[in-house]
Amino acid sequence: MNFEFSLITGKTVHGIVHANVGECVKQVEAAYLAHGDGQSVNPDSYFLTFPEQPRNRIIALPAHLGSHFDLSGIKWIASYPDNVRQGFPRASAVLILNSARTGYPFACMEASIISAARTAGSAVLAAQWLNGGARRARCLGLVGNGLIARYIYSFLLAMGWELDEVLLHDMMPGEAERFASEVCRPERHRRVRVASSKEELLRQSDLIVLATVAPTPHIHDESLLAHNPIVLNISLRDLAPELLLKSHNIVDDVEHVMKADTSPHLAEKLSGGRTFITGTLPELIRGRCRVDRTRPTLFSPFGLGVLDLAVGKWVYDVARDTGQAIRIDDFFFELTR
Repeated sequence: MNFEFSLITGKTVHGIVHANVGECVKQVEAAYLAHGDGQSVNPDSYFLTFPEQPRNRIIALPAHLGSHFDLSGIKWIASYPDNVRQGFPRASAVLILNSARTGYPFACMEASIISAARTAGSAVLAAQWLNGGARRARCLGLVGNGLIARYIYSFLLAMGWELDEVLLHDMMPGEAERFASEVCRPERHRRVRVASSKEELLRQSDLIVLATVAPTPHIHDESLLAHNPIVLNISLRDLAPELLLKSHNIVDDVEHVMKADTSPHLAEKLSGGRTFITGTLPELIRGRCRVDRTRPTLFSPFGLGVLDLAVGKWVYDVARDTGQAIRIDDFFFELTR
C-alpha cells in the first residue's frame, strides 16, 4: 500500500486561503453543520501550561470530522502573548491530517494561518446570520488590532461587506495606527480612524469585534452596549458575565465554551445555569433558534478542532491538485509487520 505524506508551507496555505475566501467560509459552514448534526468527534482541548510562564501555553485540539470530509487530525498551537511585544504574532501552529481508513497521517501543514482563517470564517459567517443575512454595518469597531482582527477585517471585505466606518483600538501603543495605515482599505469606507478610547469605539459601533489577549473581563458597563450591537466575542474573556445575562448569546458549542473562565463560563457560574444561551451557530443556520436587535447580540466561539480539519483538508486538496504540496515518498519506511 502507498502511504502518501506531504508538507504544506505557510506560503502555500496563505496563497490558497486568500485566493478564495468564499470557499474557505463555505468549508467552515459545512463543518459547523456536520458538527451540529452529530457527525463529528470534538474532545476538549488539552492545555500544556508552564508554572514559571503562566501567560504561555501550547494547546492540542484533536478532532474527527465525518460527513463528506471523513478525516481526523490534531492542531498543536502555541500561544505566547509576549511575542507581540517583539513584533511577531503570539501564535504558531501545525496541523496533522489523518486518514479515517488507516489512521496514517497524510499531511502536515503550517496552521497559524489555518487557525486564523477558520476563526475569521467563523466570525464572518456568524456576523451575516446574526445580521439577518445582510452584509452591511454602519460602523465596524475592532478592539485588538493584531493578526486575528486583520483576518476578520479582510474576510469581511472579501465577502462583500459594506462598512461605512471603521474604528480601531488597541492597548499596545501604535498598533491601531499601524492597522489603519497598513491593513485598512480606505477606498472601501467613508472613514477609518483610531478611537479616542475603547468606550468610544463600543458606543459608536454596530458591529464589534473583540480580538484581544485579555485574560479577564475588562468591559463592565452595560450602557456601552445599550444600542444593541452585534458583538463577535472572539477572544472570549473581554466581557463581564453580567453583560451576557442581558444579551442574546450564540455560541459554536455550548459544552466547549463553558470552561476555562470564558465570559460564558463566568455567566454560567454567576447565574447558576445556561438559560442565557440562545442557541448555537448551527442551530441559527438551521432556523432552530432566532435573535433580534432588541438586545445586544453576542457570538462567543470557543474554536472547534473540526473547523481546522475542514479548512486544512480543503487547503491540502488544492495544494495537491496544483502541485504545491511537498510530497515525501519515504516518510513511512517500516511498512512490513
